[in-house]
Amino acid sequence: MKLASPSDVGEFRGRFKWYALVVVLTFMTIVGRLFQLQVLEADRYRGEARENIIRRISLPAARGIVEDATGKVLASNRPAWNVAIVPGRVLPSARPPHRSSLYEVDTWPHVADTLRLTPAERDSWAVRLREACKTDEDRSACWRSITVREDAPRDVVAELRQHPAEHLGALVVETSVRTYPFGSLTAHVMGYVGEIDAETLIKHRPEGYGDLPAEEQRKLNPLGYEPGDSVGVVGLERAWEAMLRGQRGWVKHIVDARGRYRTEPAYQSLLEEPSRQDPIAGRNLRLSLDVELQKAAKDAMAKQLSGAVVAMEVRTGRLLAMYSKPEYDPNEVSGAQGRARLREAFARLRSDPLAPMLDKTTSGAFPPGSTFKPFAALAGLEDDAIKPEKNEVCNQYVFYGKRRFKCTHVHGVVNLRSAIAQSCNIYFFKLAEAVGIDRFARIGQLFGFGERTGLAINPESPGRMPTRAFYTNLFRGTYKIGFSLNTAIGQGAMTSTPLQLAAAYASLGNGGTLFVPQVVRSVVSSEGELLQEFNPRVRRTIPMKPQNLARIVDGLKQVVESTHGTAHALRDPALPVAGKTGTAQVGYVARPGEDPKWAWFYARDDAWFAALYPAQAPELALVVLVEHGASGPAVAAPVAFEVLHEYARIAAKRKGSVR
Repeated sequence: MKLASPSDVGEFRGRFKWYALVVVLTFMTIVGRLFQLQVLEADRYRGEARENIIRRISLPAARGIVEDATGKVLASNRPAWNVAIVPGRVLPSARPPHRSSLYEVDTWPHVADTLRLTPAERDSWAVRLREACKTDEDRSACWRSITVREDAPRDVVAELRQHPAEHLGALVVETSVRTYPFGSLTAHVMGYVGEIDAETLIKHRPEGYGDLPAEEQRKLNPLGYEPGDSVGVVGLERAWEAMLRGQRGWVKHIVDARGRYRTEPAYQSLLEEPSRQDPIAGRNLRLSLDVELQKAAKDAMAKQLSGAVVAMEVRTGRLLAMYSKPEYDPNEVSGAQGRARLREAFARLRSDPLAPMLDKTTSGAFPPGSTFKPFAALAGLEDDAIKPEKNEVCNQYVFYGKRRFKCTHVHGVVNLRSAIAQSCNIYFFKLAEAVGIDRFARIGQLFGFGERTGLAINPESPGRMPTRAFYTNLFRGTYKIGFSLNTAIGQGAMTSTPLQLAAAYASLGNGGTLFVPQVVRSVVSSEGELLQEFNPRVRRTIPMKPQNLARIVDGLKQVVESTHGTAHALRDPALPVAGKTGTAQVGYVARPGEDPKWAWFYARDDAWFAALYPAQAPELALVVLVEHGASGPAVAAPVAFEVLHEYARIAAKRKGSVR
C-alpha cells in the first residue's frame, strides 16, 4: 500500500482549512440572517404575518339627525345592511395561479344567486372582479371589499348569515340609510345624500394613498372618505357635511386561508387590543325652520305651478320657512331605493321644464317689480330729492322721447303715500327723473340687492342691482333715462331672489338692521348636549332717518288698509299686515316650434307679495313669488295672507289660546 507523500498531506490540510472557513462563514451567515429575521426584524414580520390572518372591517358612522325648531325630525337614519364582497375570495380563479388557489372554489355564482342579480349585473360584476384580481398582492384591490348590494332585503341577509360556507368572501355590513320623514316638504332646505363621486374621492384619496403613513392619510382625508360612502350633495346635507358625517369605526376579524371568520378562543387570542373601535355618530342640527309653517306655505301654493315662499324673523334674520315649488322627494334621489329607481328619478326631474331641482328661494333671480318701489322711494327721501307731500298726476301714460311708459290705470292725483298704496308707476317714473339710477343702486345695495345673502346652503344668485355704468357698458356708451325709470319699478335689468327681498323687508321692519339669514340654530351631540348655538349675525346697520322709514312703512300699511290699496280686498281686521304687491314683466320670447301652452305660461308676468306682520310692530317678513302667476294682487297676495293666517294660528296655539 502506497502511503501519501508529505506534500499531498499538506495540500489536503490547506484545502481543508479553506473548506472549513467556507462552512463556518456560511453557518455564521445563516445564523446572522436568522438573528436578523427572528430578533431584529421580528416585530415587522410578526406584523405582516398577523395582517395575513386579520381583516379590519370598516364600520360606518350614523349621520347626524336634523330637527326643526319644535323638535320634529326632518332627517334621520334607519338601520340597513349592505353586502360587500372580497374579489379574491369569491372568485379565486381570477387570481394569478399559485398553489393555494388549487384548494379554493369560486363562490361568486352562488353569491350572485343569493343577491338575485340579473344576468347583465352578473356579467358586469364578473368583469370588475377579474380586473381587481390581476394582481393578488396583499394591498391590491383583490383583497379590498366592494359593496355589491345596498340596503339588502332581510331574507337575503339571513341567507348569507345562515350559510357562510357557501358564500365565502361575502360580507354583511350593518349600516344606516338616510331618510327624510317629511319628504318633499323640506327638500330644498335639507337637500339629500348620494354616493361620493370619483372626483371628490380622488381629491381625498389620491394615487398611492394606501401606502402613506396614517398621519398623512388623515391630513388628506380628515373625514375618512372611502369608495361607496354617502355624502351630502346639496342643501344642509352638503353645507354641514363635516358636522353631520361623524367618524367611522372598525372591527378586526381572524380569517383562515379560505377567508372564513374564526371565532374560536384560540384564534381570538391572536387579536391585539383594541379589536374594535366603535363609530362616533355625527352631530345633530336644530334648525330655526318651523315645519308647520313650511306646510302652510306648501298648502297655500297648492294651486300654483311654480314659485317660492320665504318667512324670516324680522329681529334675528332666522328663517322660519323656505319653500320652493315644484319640489322633489329626497328619499328618491338619495339612492336608498336602488340605482334603477335613482336613475329614473333623475331622468324625470331633469326633463321637467319647471326645474324642480332648482331652489327658487336662493338660486332663482327674478325682476322684483313693484316690491322694489319702497326702496326707490327711500332713496329719494334720504337724498331730499323728493317731497313726500308733493302731488303728481297719473293719467296712465307718460312719454319720454318717443317711448310711452304706462301705468296699470288712471290713478289721478297721488303723493308718496298713496302712490305706494296704489302702486302707481307714473309717480315712480317721475321720481326716477329726480333721483337717478345710481341713488337707487346705492340704497338697493345697502339693503342687500345685488349681492349674496350669505346663507350658503345652496348655490345662491347675487341678483343684479344695475347702475349707470352697468347700462353704459352693456349698450356701448349709450345711456337712456328709460333705464332709471325701469329700475324705479323693479324692472329692466334688476333682479332679486326671494331670500334677498325677505331680508330687505325685514330691515324695513326692524329699523335698518340687515341680518345674515340663518337656518341652523344650534349644533347638538348625539347624546343631546348643546355644543354650539348661533346668535343672529348682523351684516350692516343701514343709516336712515327715522321719519323717512316711518313714511315708507306707513305707505306699506296703506297697501292693505286703504280702500284704494292693491291688497285691500284681503284686509282682515284681526290680521294687521303691511306689504307690497308686485307684478313683474318677464320679457319672454317664444322659441320656434315651442309648445304654445308652455309659451303662453312663460310669457305671463311674475306675481309677488312682500309683507310685514304685524304691521305696527313687525316680527315676521314674508315674501311670496308665484312664477308666471300673472298678478301680484290677485295671485301672490292671497297666498301670503293664507300663510300669515296660519302663522298667527300657530303662534296663538303655542301661547295656549287657539284662534
